[in-house]
Amino acid sequence: MTADPSLDALADEAMELDGYFSDAPLDPQPNYPRLDTSMENALVVLNLPKVPEAKVEKLTKFTMKLLSRIGNLVATDTFDGMSMPIANGSTLGFCLVAYETAEEAEKAVAALQDLAFDKNHSLTVIRYERALALQGLVPESFQEPEPTPFIERPNPTSWLEDPNQRDSYVIRHGRETQVQWWDPRQGPSMDYDGSRERQAGVVWCEQYCHWSPKGSYLATLVPARGVILWSGANYEKTGRFLAPGVRRILFSPNENYLLTSNEDPRDPEAVKIYHVLTEQLMRSFPLYPEDVSRDRPPPPYLWSHDDKYIACMGDGLIRIYETPGMKLLDQRSLAAEGVAEFQWSPSDNVLAYWAPEVNNSPAHVDLVDIPSRIRLRQKNLFNVTRCSMVWHEQGDYLAVKVTRHTKSKKTMFNNIELFRLREPGVPVEMLDIKDAVMALAWEPKGSRFAIIHAENPSASKVNVSFYDMIRKGEVVTIKGTKKAAKTEVATFRELTKLDTLEGRICNFLFWSPEGKNIILASLGESASGTLEFYDVDNKSMVVKEHYRCNQVVWDPAGRTVATIVSQPIEGGHFKFAMDNGYVLWSFQGKQLYQDSFETFYQFLWRPRESLLTKSEIRKVKNNLKKYEKQFEKEDKRRQRVKYLEETQGKRAERAQIRAVLERNRAARASRRTEYIALLGGYDSQDDANYIEKELVVETILSSKEEVIM
Repeated sequence: MTADPSLDALADEAMELDGYFSDAPLDPQPNYPRLDTSMENALVVLNLPKVPEAKVEKLTKFTMKLLSRIGNLVATDTFDGMSMPIANGSTLGFCLVAYETAEEAEKAVAALQDLAFDKNHSLTVIRYERALALQGLVPESFQEPEPTPFIERPNPTSWLEDPNQRDSYVIRHGRETQVQWWDPRQGPSMDYDGSRERQAGVVWCEQYCHWSPKGSYLATLVPARGVILWSGANYEKTGRFLAPGVRRILFSPNENYLLTSNEDPRDPEAVKIYHVLTEQLMRSFPLYPEDVSRDRPPPPYLWSHDDKYIACMGDGLIRIYETPGMKLLDQRSLAAEGVAEFQWSPSDNVLAYWAPEVNNSPAHVDLVDIPSRIRLRQKNLFNVTRCSMVWHEQGDYLAVKVTRHTKSKKTMFNNIELFRLREPGVPVEMLDIKDAVMALAWEPKGSRFAIIHAENPSASKVNVSFYDMIRKGEVVTIKGTKKAAKTEVATFRELTKLDTLEGRICNFLFWSPEGKNIILASLGESASGTLEFYDVDNKSMVVKEHYRCNQVVWDPAGRTVATIVSQPIEGGHFKFAMDNGYVLWSFQGKQLYQDSFETFYQFLWRPRESLLTKSEIRKVKNNLKKYEKQFEKEDKRRQRVKYLEETQGKRAERAQIRAVLERNRAARASRRTEYIALLGGYDSQDDANYIEKELVVETILSSKEEVIM
């Protein structure tokens, strides 16, 4: 026992625990969770406004509200998920953000990149790890970078400078892709056939090719390499867009953007949108949006007329993306319950869509202004089976062909709803048609439209009726002096029937781009190939035929039209091998040229943008006689050039014969003295050695005797 009782207690406790302790050294290895040092969930948000300390709290609250919408921010006792540095009494224009997961951080990068924070600031978001890597790249002293050498791009409008103002077209046949000039008097001539690529062992085009809407670029599709753009007088390569397996492309109307699609529903980036000049990928989409069933064809992406928007249809909504950021307009879709189809106006940012009947709600057609989302007009429809919309080329009118059914749904009938977009309130007129309507087409530069209708949709002979949205009245004389008096035709905004052609054989209508002339065509494998060239003003018709014709395409000027027999590029339709090719006609139905191929896939006229205003066009038409002599002189010159080219070989042969004759004459003249000496001084070519005698011989050719009593 010791004097200290506490020591005795410790000794007793040690005796009790004797045997429980090991002689091995203590080496604990606790299983702590792994320390994450990747910082994958941390971001740096740049381009924030720089504000004084008095406004920091307001800016912080607004930024936190924006960031927390995307995901959950990390929250601790000393950190609320965001840090906004301050120096010299002002923020520095950026902040540090930490989300709970890396997935939320990745989602924030996609959502906030290029987002308009206010009128003067668009956000830039980078990962924190990337910011650390960039920190060491700042040099101690600034070194001015060497400017990139300027490389002049080919002039995409050089073809408009053609002195003969010719149109051109591209054809695909066999393994060939050819661009040809077209002159109605001279015939086609080769512009470019891919010879440069052929010599380099490169395939110019494997799939279909496409002109851009203004004709500036020719796009060729090579699925292994993507889409290649060609332009300039020599068709130089001006752009390449990586799109493996590309099957379809779509230019924006002003040629600023290009959409590609490989039509693969398994690819999350099946649809890609590029900027044409920079070749930058703007955004990609799946072929089917998440809310769209794959039991139907994929919804199309459609551009607005000014390239400002691209839209795609979803389940009960229309997604509208605004360029160049490719973000949802106002960060939300356009509600369109039950939407079945939508189209942009060709001239305004107006969306037209229709939705079928749902429960007790009627079917309806809606016109919506973008970006205000104001409904300009809504038309309710009842007992609707389906609708099809057809816009006027200038966006002045919209026709909706409505197929309706009776309550028993055994009988179908049609009516056409006509919207007048340029009038206040967008009034709607209904054209009731007892027959089935198979086709409707607007006159491009006018107010008329034509429809094909028959009592039975499968009838072999149909009727074609013409209507005008403006009724022309009597001629009105405007008061003034006798010389200055003018006459005008009074017009009324009223639907008027003009004429009906009965018993026609056609199933398609093709207006000339200039209006007035229309082709009533019977196209298809089982059709007759009849082509009826009809002048609507003069009511004159010329009937032609192109057997097995399946396409009709007008040139941009409305002077020439091509009728085509083509086959799919994927193969098949070998029975068309004897008929493949194209025929070029004048707008009056006169055949100008024909060419045939064993395999023929595509014919496309090069689009031509109108460079003149309406007043300038009117001025040219009024002074047309003034230019007739110039045109006739130019025509004669070109005919002379063509004649000289065609007779060049004959003229060369004739020159050779004349040279031989001249050489023989010279040789004969050189031996003349010798010739006279051999004849003893007699010169057979001297007229003095001859005696001239005149002999008159009378011959009775016929005689007739008459006895006069």
